[in-house]
Amino acid sequence: MMNRFEGPGGKEARIRYLDGDFQVTSPGAFVRCAVTGESIPLDELKYWSVARQEPYVSAAASLRREIEARPELRSRR
Repeated sequence: MMNRFEGPGGKEARIRYLDGDFQVTSPGAFVRCAVTGESIPLDELKYWSVARQEPYVSAAASLRREIEARPELRSRR
């Protein structure tokens, strides 16, 4: 039995992340979350960092990476 990432279109895509959009530079069916390593189907990709050029599976994963990159965000003023 094949999963949704196997078969002819089942490889990982290469993406250029833009403000509010992304550009596929190498075709594929999914990308991997930079925080969790989970596969994200391209039609479900909603969160990414333009500055770091990396995708995230959820808003929580995006926040986690932002806090890792900017520890000062942990403290509330």
